[in-house]
Amino acid sequence: MDDKINLLEEIMELQEGVLTPDSVLSDYPEWDSISILSFVATVEEQTGKIITTDDIKSVKTVRDALSFLE
Repeated sequence: MDDKINLLEEIMELQEGVLTPDSVLSDYPEWDSISILSFVATVEEQTGKIITTDDIKSVKTVRDALSFLE
């Protein structure tokens, strides 16, 4: 899970170790439209999964986001 958290931190341009699985993404201004699009592209590239707008709206925590990378 740490590698996936590090990937999300990289997408959001945060220092390593800032996020935890229970971090609320809306608490971070770095979780903006650019980060979200980058996250969606990364998930699609790594897993082949298509993330919908409703999927993104359901993402509240890091754990929620990382569930798409499984």
